[in-house]
Amino acid sequence: MSDALVIFTPSGKRGRFALGTPVLTAARQLGVDLDSVCGGRGICSKCQITPGYGEFSKHGVHVGDGALSEWNAVEQRYKEKRGLIDGRRLGCQAKVMGDVVIDVPPESQVHRQVVRKAASVRTVSMDPATRLYLVEVEEPDMHEPSGDLERLARALRKQWEIPGISAGLEVLRKLQPALRAGKWQVTVALHKDHRPGAHRLLDIWPGLYEGGLYGLAIDLGSTTIAAHLCDLRTGEVIGSSGVMNPQIRFGEDLMSRVSYAMMNPGGDAEMTRAVRDGLDALIRALADEAAIPPHAIVEAVIVCNPVMHHLLLGIDPVELGQAPFALATSDALSIDARDLNLSSLNPAARAYLLPCIAGHVGADAAAVALSEAPETSDDLVLIVDVGTNAEILLGDKRRVLACSSPTGPAFEGAQISSGQRAAPGAIERVEIDPASKEPRFRVIGCDLWSDEPGFAEATEATGITGICGSGIIEAVAEMRMAGIVDRSGLIGGPEQTGTWRSQPEGRTFAYLLHDASATGGPRITVTQGDIRAIQLAKSALYAGARLLMDEIGTDHVDRVVLAGAFGAHISPKHAMVLGMIPDAALDKVTSAGNAAGTGARIALCSISARQSIEANVHRIHKVETAIEPRFQEHFVNANALPHAVDTFPELARLVTLPDVSFNTGGGESDGGRRRRRRA
Repeated sequence: MSDALVIFTPSGKRGRFALGTPVLTAARQLGVDLDSVCGGRGICSKCQITPGYGEFSKHGVHVGDGALSEWNAVEQRYKEKRGLIDGRRLGCQAKVMGDVVIDVPPESQVHRQVVRKAASVRTVSMDPATRLYLVEVEEPDMHEPSGDLERLARALRKQWEIPGISAGLEVLRKLQPALRAGKWQVTVALHKDHRPGAHRLLDIWPGLYEGGLYGLAIDLGSTTIAAHLCDLRTGEVIGSSGVMNPQIRFGEDLMSRVSYAMMNPGGDAEMTRAVRDGLDALIRALADEAAIPPHAIVEAVIVCNPVMHHLLLGIDPVELGQAPFALATSDALSIDARDLNLSSLNPAARAYLLPCIAGHVGADAAAVALSEAPETSDDLVLIVDVGTNAEILLGDKRRVLACSSPTGPAFEGAQISSGQRAAPGAIERVEIDPASKEPRFRVIGCDLWSDEPGFAEATEATGITGICGSGIIEAVAEMRMAGIVDRSGLIGGPEQTGTWRSQPEGRTFAYLLHDASATGGPRITVTQGDIRAIQLAKSALYAGARLLMDEIGTDHVDRVVLAGAFGAHISPKHAMVLGMIPDAALDKVTSAGNAAGTGARIALCSISARQSIEANVHRIHKVETAIEPRFQEHFVNANALPHAVDTFPELARLVTLPDVSFNTGGGESDGGRRRRRRA
């Protein structure tokens, strides 16, 4: 073997390179966002990477132990002097010696991803599980012997009507010094489980403690992790942050990670360790930024999909990869945070995981249901949490249905030729003039459009680096509205479309959106493969929604709510032009922002909300897309833009889609596949 396949995550970019090629060189040739300041001399450490080993069935590669060159003296010297996380290598020193999967961590990326799961403004009735209590405790008496914990419990029962308490060793060690330092007056943090049981003593302070008490609402997604630090007295969000899920190097979608666990002994434990370390680092950074001492964070509420749920808990997800998709448990869990290795919290902190609805519809969907409350709606509402795996809810006061649909990572900018995660410099908005076919766009980090004065100067620092999920959605929809793409998804040639921007690419065409190759910048195109990836993703999303509509017995929904970080940045018009969502009046298509994160915050701030969602999940009817015979029929029909069968009358009132066909065979649409020309 004279060369090897190198696959970079999270970008998904890949290429073959001669053996002995430095990883940094491979990254630069592929346009991978890997930082380096020192020119590859092993001084700056900016080019840190993490290789993945084992069987990667989705990529079709096996990564052996010798995939990279051996650890060298430069890396050893750097680790001794400045420290290097175990498993990390320096991209300028590690050389390609075999097929390999390389993860570029966030701190090694020049253009850091903008994790856009901001906290939504929401009024919550405060009823937190963890509260502070000031209590006077009787001094010990030789004539009435009893332990300090028992007398504290008696005082709480008498002064606050708290029936009983329990305590772990961490806080028990602090009990006697605190009582004596406070002259038998102490403030305690008590956690009350919403189910019957004793209050749990989480911390204790001498006298009156006037510091803060905080909790975390965590949305643990397959692609990103978002956390909101909240004041447990007021519900105020005092800090929000997010990172890429470090499990991406094991697979971008959930089934790839299940497959990795199946094919690599110990792979599940490896992924559990990665996500726990990533979550703990995020918590630590968030606390540092807010200047909050770790002991003040006493609780965390976590929402996630079923695969992430099991991997976080250290449960092998193999059963979720095959019918009947059985969960180890679907009930809500209240556990010690230390059981998840979350060392950045109070040692006695508690973690609450919302219940899962079913094997493929998890606690994140339950959190969306808690946030949006479809069971209280008078009209029929479709709620779509758009992500790598889309969760869909449909219902009203009569009943609520749920399903999940495997949309894949295309909506996140992955599997797109010029795609990237949302980061400064990424194209996020696109418009194409239907007459001239000329584009204009906006990038993250700049408020100007590309044809406005000052755009070049404003983007000089970030550059124009690629196109993110919202950008590719708008680009494909604009191409359809401008007549550059036909109903089947085919891109026309320059003679058919009337623009030189339709340029040959193999047997198909690509639309040139931006070309900075003359000055060493990227050439950003929308290829036929990109459109096919978007068609597959949007078809899965639409087919899932149609299955729920079939179950209800309707062809129409009254409202559509787009949830999730990506959903918050989708243009409803462009989503409907593509046929991502069913037809509806555009003023009835709204964004709920990070609804899963909002649901987690509600559960963090309210015991009654936990009781409510635990009861509601049993009333939500789950539709399993994997075994529904009509899913494939809906999926195939949804390949067309916007749809092969369903009409979109509301959309037609606003947009007239060009009646063009670029099928070289001259017949009916072939679903996006170009017929091969005869030799």
